[in-house]
Amino acid sequence: MSYEYQTDIKALWSERAPQFVNLGIPQEDVDHLVAVVDDLYADRPGGWCYEWSKLAEKYIAADDRDLAFTAYGGARFPCLADKQKAVAHQHELEQYQLAAKGWPVDFDRQSVTTKFHGDVVEVPVHILSEKDATKDTPVLVVTGGVDTWKMDLHKMWVSYVLNAHVRVVAADHPGTGELTHVPMTADSTDILDQVVAYARTLTTGKVGQLGMSFGGHFSSHAGLTAVVDAAVDVGGPVLNTFAPENVENILFGMKDIVGNALGYTEVPTADQVAQDLAPFAMGDLFAKQDNCPMFVINGDKDAYIPLSDTQIYEGRPNTEVQIVAGSGHCAFDKLDVVIEATTKWLIPALH
Repeated sequence: MSYEYQTDIKALWSERAPQFVNLGIPQEDVDHLVAVVDDLYADRPGGWCYEWSKLAEKYIAADDRDLAFTAYGGARFPCLADKQKAVAHQHELEQYQLAAKGWPVDFDRQSVTTKFHGDVVEVPVHILSEKDATKDTPVLVVTGGVDTWKMDLHKMWVSYVLNAHVRVVAADHPGTGELTHVPMTADSTDILDQVVAYARTLTTGKVGQLGMSFGGHFSSHAGLTAVVDAAVDVGGPVLNTFAPENVENILFGMKDIVGNALGYTEVPTADQVAQDLAPFAMGDLFAKQDNCPMFVINGDKDAYIPLSDTQIYEGRPNTEVQIVAGSGHCAFDKLDVVIEATTKWLIPALH
C-alpha cells in the first residue's frame, strides 16, 4: 500500500530532531543520527532505518527495552513504505511488549473487532491502567498522527494513566501503524467510534478521546458528534487545513506521509491529495453547537495546521482553547506544557 518519496533530510531533521528527543531518545544519540543519516530509504550505512536500527540494537544490548522500542519507532518513521521499515515496526512491537514488565502501569494487548464498509477490521489496542484501577475508572481512547503512532507516544499515555487516573486505550487510526492496510478516509472515523464503544465495556464511568496531530481530527469528530463524554484535540486538522492552497504548500514531506495514509501506492500530485482530503473538512459539524466538553490546544507556529483550525473552537459551548505561544505542531517542543494542560482539563472532565 505504501510508497517511497524523496525529501530533504536536513530540513526533515531540523523539524523532527527535537521531537525525537522529546519522545525519549537521548540528545547525543539524536545528534549522531543527524550527522550520519543521509537518505530516508537506503538500506545501507547512512540510511534512516539502518542507522536507527543500529541504535535500537545498542539499547537492546544494554537491556533498555524502553529505548529500544522507541528507537525502532524512529526506524520505521514515517510510514511502512518498504520491507525494512515494516520489519522495524514489528521489532518495535516486540520490544514494547518486552518492556512492559518494567512499567509502573499494567499493560494488556487486545484486538477490537470492528466493521467498516462491510469488512471486518481488527484494531489492535494497548490498554494501560493503574495497578489499583477499578471498574469505574474512566477510559481515555488515544491516537497519534499519520507518522507518530500509538507506541511512539507511550510516555505521554503513561502520564495520563498516573496523573489523570484514567485507563488508556491506545489505538492507531486508519492508514497508520497496525492499521496501515486500511486507507484513511473521512468516514473511517467510524472505526474509532467502534473502539470507543469497546472502551465503554471497560468502565462504568465516562469515556473520553484524545488525539495528537491527525489523531486530533478523529478526536474532534468524536467530540463534535458527542460520541464520547469529553474530547481533546492536540494540533488536529479540522477545516482550513484541507484547503487546496494549504495542501499544496505543506512542508517537510507531509504531503506524501498523508498520501501514504490515504492509501496511495505511488507518489500522488498535490491536487490528488487535496481532492482526497476535501471531505475531511468538518464545516457541517462546526455549524452545530451540540458538542460534548472539548479541550483544544496547539502551538501558534504550526508548519502544517493553520492557526484558524484551533481558533475556530473559540466561543463554542463547553469548549476550552489554549494556544501555546512560540511553539510548533502539537507544541511538541513544549510537550510538558501540553501534558500538564490536558491532564488538568481531563481530571474534572472525566471524573
